Amino acid sequence: MTKTPPDIDLLPPSALRPLTLGLLEENARLTAENGALREEIARLKGLKGKPNIKPPSKPSGMDKATEKRPRREEKRGRGAKKPSAPVEERMIAAADIPPGSRFKGYEDFTIQDLKIEARVVCYRRERWLTPDGRTVLAPLPAGISDHFGPEIKRFILAQYHQGQTTVPRLVSLLQSLGMDISKRQVVRILTDANDAFVAEARDVLRAGLTHADWISVDDTGARHRGKNGFCTQIGNDAFTFFATTGSKSRANFLGLLRAGHADYALNDRAFAYMRSRNLAGTVIAKLTGHPARHFADGDAWQAHLDSLGITKLKVHPDPVMVATEGALFGAIVIHGFLDGTVIISDDAGQFNVSEHALCWIHAERLIHKLDTFTEAARAAKEEVRALIWELYADLKAYRAAPDPGRKAELEGRFDAIFGRRTGFATLDRLLARLRANRAELLRVLDRPEIPLHTNGSENDIRCQVIRRKISGTTRSDEGRDCRDAFLGLAKTCFKLGISFWDYLGSRLGAAVSETVPCLAEMVAARCDSSA
Repeated sequence: MTKTPPDIDLLPPSALRPLTLGLLEENARLTAENGALREEIARLKGLKGKPNIKPPSKPSGMDKATEKRPRREEKRGRGAKKPSAPVEERMIAAADIPPGSRFKGYEDFTIQDLKIEARVVCYRRERWLTPDGRTVLAPLPAGISDHFGPEIKRFILAQYHQGQTTVPRLVSLLQSLGMDISKRQVVRILTDANDAFVAEARDVLRAGLTHADWISVDDTGARHRGKNGFCTQIGNDAFTFFATTGSKSRANFLGLLRAGHADYALNDRAFAYMRSRNLAGTVIAKLTGHPARHFADGDAWQAHLDSLGITKLKVHPDPVMVATEGALFGAIVIHGFLDGTVIISDDAGQFNVSEHALCWIHAERLIHKLDTFTEAARAAKEEVRALIWELYADLKAYRAAPDPGRKAELEGRFDAIFGRRTGFATLDRLLARLRANRAELLRVLDRPEIPLHTNGSENDIRCQVIRRKISGTTRSDEGRDCRDAFLGLAKTCFKLGISFWDYLGSRLGAAVSETVPCLAEMVAARCDSSA
């Protein structure tokens, strides 16, 4: 039923002010929502978006502002940067030395240069015909499997994924260097015969989920085969993993956390998950009463639900959805993933699984972005932000040096900040909403090893956003998987202190100074050492 609006003429002056403020707040919200919808419609139509003339609003800077800055005398210069490539020494003799001069040694002058040139090799392979009619052909050198050698493959993969160039520009550059190569051949190098890299990216994820104390997650829009989808980031200080799918549901996220496994499992942790999501007791009884506990894939799981009549139930919450999520979580458990691992997110609902923590930067950003229309509202907003910044700085100090004696004090300050009533209705509602997330925001008090934000995830996922802006969409499943794998491997190499160029050369059989070991083993060792 439509609510009848009040008669403005009958309202007292004291009632007009809160009504006006409420209308201004609602108008600001609807204006922002309308603008976002217009931009989305224009994007879907393929039209040019609104030019970004003004710089976008910056986040609050709470994390940097609460860092303890070193004193001026403690600040050190960065010093001379040494090249990682081997240094070739060349002696230069002086000319026109006057008689009687004394030799005083050498003065070093180092330059860096790069040599890029096309190199074509014709292998003349011996052919022999044996007495029994067989043909014996001399084998190709190691690393040669087609008409392009490992060095050009390494160059193409590095330029495309790390250099974020486009295929047409890459083809043009290679042709200008004297290479006889087409766009189709470059695309094949980027997508074909890269199963080993995709498998290593999956193994990196498995190592992270098995050994990490915490992971942070985020997602962004992605297009595949001309359809909108989502790219999910999973990682921490030791690794990064990307996966592009057509959904951002909780079931999709749980499926990614299986790290390449396709099975479903019913166990104690699975049933506990279902109860936590309020699945009906009769449905749980059907699942527990059947002897089947493990299912090889989605088809087998769906057939099991059909046989129990669960798919025909029309109740809330959806029994198929919750049971599927529980079975996915059960599979995660049996593979040894997320054993004590905290998942840190920006409060997106699909990431709220297992032991969960929230990003303080995103929480404070909600208050930072509030529209204010009176001086009292602005003062209340800034006062609350100042209190949050002070609490955040103390939480950072607690994380660096955990003191159980301060836990109750920090919890009390949290309750005082987010339980206050400022008279600014929108701010009060937001504070109440954030107070409901108390356990997730204060997870650091019990797990001081976890970060207070998801800045790492936001930084990681930028490469996917840049790739999306450059290339738009992937057209094949192989291209999508390779893009995600290589971008994740490049980020992982950076975090492990490994040159992505050397990593590619080591895997492709190109010339490298030192073989790069298995990344999954390095991730496991890094996570274990930081525990």
